[in-house]
Amino acid sequence: MNFCWVTLHVENIKESLAFYHEVLKLPISSKHSGNGMEMVMLGVEGQPKIELLCNGTTQNTQEQAGISVGIAVDSLETVMENLDSLSIPILRGPISPNPSVRFIFINDPDGYEVQLVEMKESV
Repeated sequence: MNFCWVTLHVENIKESLAFYHEVLKLPISSKHSGNGMEMVMLGVEGQPKIELLCNGTTQNTQEQAGISVGIAVDSLETVMENLDSLSIPILRGPISPNPSVRFIFINDPDGYEVQLVEMKESV
């Protein structure tokens, strides 16, 4: 059994797509729409994806509490500089529980927590 994707119900597909694709640089795998529903799959081919799902009636609620999405980044410093230039606040971090990993937490436009993780090669 393999993990395929996680679905995030979003209020505004354009705003969420801008965050995940333009800010976090996740590639768009596919887009579909119909019957009042818009869906975008983001991520690298052959790896788990983030599915953004918007039906036009979803409202931002506390249901997002407790949901966290982890995304690996090449350079946490570069990401933090980019977030600062876009006025996206860092909620927590950087945190380094051991020498080979560092991470920060931010919120996406719908309040989902996103953990950005830099993993270093162990020596």
